[in-house]
Amino acid sequence: MGMLLRPGPAAAAASPIPVASSSSANHAVAVGVGARSLRYRGVSVGALRSPSPQVLATRWRPRRDTVVRSDVVAGGAAAAAGDSTQALSDLQVASRFRGVCFYLVTAVAAIFLFVAMVAVHPLVLLFDRYRRRAQHYIAKIWATLTISMFYKLEVEGMENLPPNSSPAVYVANHQSFLDIYTLLTLGRCFKFISKTSIFMFPIIGWAMYLLGVIPLRRMDSRSQLDCLKRCVDLVGKGASVFFFPEGTRSRDGKLGVFKRGAFSVATKTGAPVIPITLIGTGKLMPSGMEGILNSGSVKVIIHRPIQGNNAETLCSEARNVIADTLLLHGYGVH
Repeated sequence: MGMLLRPGPAAAAASPIPVASSSSANHAVAVGVGARSLRYRGVSVGALRSPSPQVLATRWRPRRDTVVRSDVVAGGAAAAAGDSTQALSDLQVASRFRGVCFYLVTAVAAIFLFVAMVAVHPLVLLFDRYRRRAQHYIAKIWATLTISMFYKLEVEGMENLPPNSSPAVYVANHQSFLDIYTLLTLGRCFKFISKTSIFMFPIIGWAMYLLGVIPLRRMDSRSQLDCLKRCVDLVGKGASVFFFPEGTRSRDGKLGVFKRGAFSVATKTGAPVIPITLIGTGKLMPSGMEGILNSGSVKVIIHRPIQGNNAETLCSEARNVIADTLLLHGYGVH
């Protein structure tokens, strides 16, 4: 609008509106001088009158409505996100509280049952030095008392367990700190292999010593060889041993690669290998999150014994059995 229009002589004479100066043009635009349009050299320029208040209201109303609707949608999404976050926070608090209660229960139960272990230990050493059935029976009571208050346990395939009088090599997948508690409820006198640092824990570590748990220093090849030799010796004397062939707890719930140590013990002693699949312990207490305990259930599946003279073949067979079962229940395998 502020441009100076300089029409030719003919156009100037024919033009109904003076366009000699920008001020005149501006004045015409401001007051909407009766013309519907301006024509300059055959070009039509639409009416330059300012929109009426009614037109402005009509033009702006949809935008205002859109803004209001957007605010409502955004507010609803924020509220839903807030509710979801609150629900998640409540679940985390509940899991932490359940974890605290779990450790309180297991610690109190361990104190009384440890006293019972100490009382019978001299007799165990005299009459049952290798199997230690009395100690394992007390450990079964301790584990059963602890987990019965916090999660449901289902065991399938109990008929595949050999009697306590028959030595065997047990192997299972390893998902959680709860695996030991769960396996102790089976009532079999097998010797676990555990890190030496765990033996330093009051009550629990001392009870492990009374049970005859085998200590192992990780990343120490000599300790590993000594551990395998001790396992061979125990099986030869009628006791059973228990291995987690993955070597450590799975971080993502997937089955890891099996090491051959357990299967070497089986081939050297002729003992059967008993594969066991643990399902659900990793969801209840994930590896690295031992301070919480989620709600849920655990299933233990005991598979048929397998035997052989080749450690590599036994390792492959046992892993395949456990892997197939985990895949069937929705778990992954590396």
